[in-house]
Amino acid sequence: MALEHAILVSLAERSASGYELARRFDASIGHFWRASHQQIYKVLGRMESDKLVESHLVAQESRPDKRVYAITAEGREELAAFTRTPTGPEVLRSDLAVKLRALPFGDRDAIVASVRQRRADHAATLAGYEASAARFYPDPAAVPAEQLGAWLVLSGGMRAERGGLEWCDEILQALGERR
Repeated sequence: MALEHAILVSLAERSASGYELARRFDASIGHFWRASHQQIYKVLGRMESDKLVESHLVAQESRPDKRVYAITAEGREELAAFTRTPTGPEVLRSDLAVKLRALPFGDRDAIVASVRQRRADHAATLAGYEASAARFYPDPAAVPAEQLGAWLVLSGGMRAERGGLEWCDEILQALGERR
């Protein structure tokens, strides 16, 4: 997947300024596809040249005008083509996994501290996801069709964080450490 596709998804859901789009990435899409604000603005410019998005200026009082982007028909076609492309296996890169492999050769206490920090990170992320689920999807069985994809991504994120917690607990138990 390219950043362009993540931007197209976001703009298909709702038009936005570059700033608003970057905020959406920070709040949701960025949990599974990271991009800096600079990358987003750079790619938006290229996408506009490629006619995948279009923009117009919106006047604002007491602030500079803002440029609002919308997906074009060509952008929708590109997004549809992307959904038809088979998804291959995703590559897992994990510093923690490498540290665990180095357990016999490294600093055990530092590795345990890394596991504890990872566990805390998983717990915090899961709490955030669960709060979003409670706020936006109080009844998962009644998710509207147009929000089903977003719900499924959030549900997958919660499962991944629970799995991360379980793995950290397994590691700590195997090392004779308490949680």
